[in-house]
Amino acid sequence: MAEGSKAWGGRFASGTDRRVERFTESISFDQRLFRQDIRGSVAHAQMLAQVGILTNDECRQIVLGLSEIRAQIESGEFPFQLEREDVHMNIEAALVDRLGDVGRKLHTARSRNDQVATDLKLWTRDALDRIDERLADLQRAFVKAGERHRGVIIPGYTHLQRAQPVLAAHDFLAHVEKLGRDRSRLADCRKRLNVLPLGAAALAGTSLPIDREAVARELEFEAVAANSLDVSSDRDFALESVFVLAMIAEHLAGWAEQWILWSTQEFGFLSLPDAICTGSSIMPQKKNPDVLELIRGRVARVIGSLTTLLVLVKGLPLAYNRDLQEDKEPLFDAFDTVEACLELAAVVVDGASLRGDRIADRLEEGFLDATTLMEHLIERGVPQRTAHAVIGRLVGLCDRKGISRLADLTDAEFAEADPALGPGTRERLGVANAVKAFRSYGSTAPAEVDRQLDRWKESLGL
Repeated sequence: MAEGSKAWGGRFASGTDRRVERFTESISFDQRLFRQDIRGSVAHAQMLAQVGILTNDECRQIVLGLSEIRAQIESGEFPFQLEREDVHMNIEAALVDRLGDVGRKLHTARSRNDQVATDLKLWTRDALDRIDERLADLQRAFVKAGERHRGVIIPGYTHLQRAQPVLAAHDFLAHVEKLGRDRSRLADCRKRLNVLPLGAAALAGTSLPIDREAVARELEFEAVAANSLDVSSDRDFALESVFVLAMIAEHLAGWAEQWILWSTQEFGFLSLPDAICTGSSIMPQKKNPDVLELIRGRVARVIGSLTTLLVLVKGLPLAYNRDLQEDKEPLFDAFDTVEACLELAAVVVDGASLRGDRIADRLEEGFLDATTLMEHLIERGVPQRTAHAVIGRLVGLCDRKGISRLADLTDAEFAEADPALGPGTRERLGVANAVKAFRSYGSTAPAEVDRQLDRWKESLGL
């Protein structure tokens, strides 16, 4: 950059080609790091004063100048300049414009390499915390939906074929569990991220008597990076963060697909709020679940960001390489995309309702009680494989007779299939009886679901 080559890089005899300035600039997207950059610079200046490299008055001037620059940026009045390349140089140059040589002292004992890594970690840490809050909000929405639909039984599916009956709350809690694992991954990622890069300088550290631990305390990092050569090339935290975001997006896409199906006329299980649906430009009857479809679709963007980052760092040698400038846009986009999806997902869950009457109309179809009846035989001493075959033959008999429920078979037909299917058999038939029969931990047994709802309500502060 022309400004940079003259103001910061005495090695160069001429300014930078304007085409190179346009090609290498990052201010168009990294200016969103301004708060983190200023926070890191304030902590750095305070440390320099503590160790005697800056005077207290110089530190005061720098901190005040940075505060004024922050206010100017927040008000939209700061003149970001392309020739100053990035947010870090724009802020530092503005400080020098204000303070002259005092401003030039700020960059003592640091490089843009460790400065960028610190800013990006601070930004990512804040973003991880926001995502965690959004995940908790969505968990609360699912738990509330479970409360609203207590006692509602729905078909559970495998291979998109009716399998066994489950409580609707049990289904909602399955999503809560997935989101809980996402939050756990976020916490693990945050812990590994929370190591201070600043003080590594360009790659080898510095000969000046800095206090990195003091900076770490001020910026709320839990540790200080132990190897200066590793610092400026490390983007593990960015890759890991976006991997976690990709997992969240995958979970959201799976849920969105399920609810898109449930909202169709063919299923008729779910009523979606008008506020999150759109109509058709030609078909007046249409109510399209556009928000759910876009949530399902935007997983592609997040996976794309992850792929970009994985390829970006492939084969890079140690220390900083300019390739790493390309890490920010996919990182920012992944966070922006997932945060927006989570916000709308909570709105959908809060506003949706199950159509209990429509579900009940066909609930007894599909032999959802077949497995429970098989387990009734097992309890009477019949081997599992034998019991499986017996109930399978009874389902086949229903098919041949053109009936859709095991309960429509006669007592004689049950007894003929296996003598163990005698008195008490009909107490296991029907969806409601099948649900009542469950008893294992984590199952859809009503008492288990109630216990899990209560556990999550306490955990989420509901």
